[in-house]
Amino acid sequence: MFDMANYIKEIRSLTGHRPLILNSSTGCLLNDQQQILLQERADTGGWCLPGGYLEFGESYKEAMVREFKEDTGLSVTVNQTLGVFDKYFYTYPNGDETQIISTLFVVKEAGGRLLDQVTNETTAVRFFDLDSAPALFFKQSQDMLDCLKQWVAKQ
Repeated sequence: MFDMANYIKEIRSLTGHRPLILNSSTGCLLNDQQQILLQERADTGGWCLPGGYLEFGESYKEAMVREFKEDTGLSVTVNQTLGVFDKYFYTYPNGDETQIISTLFVVKEAGGRLLDQVTNETTAVRFFDLDSAPALFFKQSQDMLDCLKQWVAKQ
């Protein structure tokens, strides 16, 4: 029986570490001080913008709302699309190879509270000044943060 909620895990069980093209959604949440919320990942130990892969049948916006809640503890609504970032390749520590196509959104907080414990995906969440954010673990994430900085400068 096909399990839609574990689509990627099921595909990986069939393909092993072979390269896969995966779709993801990434969110930018700014607080009142124009600081960006970042997630420290449990799998890589690096910082990134919150987000993740679409499950089978999800839209980019639906995945963004679900992933943001899982990664940060916050409920969000999607305000604006900033762009699509599509020619990025990453090999995870476990050997899984990917080309990640991600849509970047500006999101607005709609409830919940920031995670204060380690989960299987997140070791920490924290707001950073845009100009003093830590180096992000993946070039795609850094390019997305740079895109957000350009967008903020135009506001």
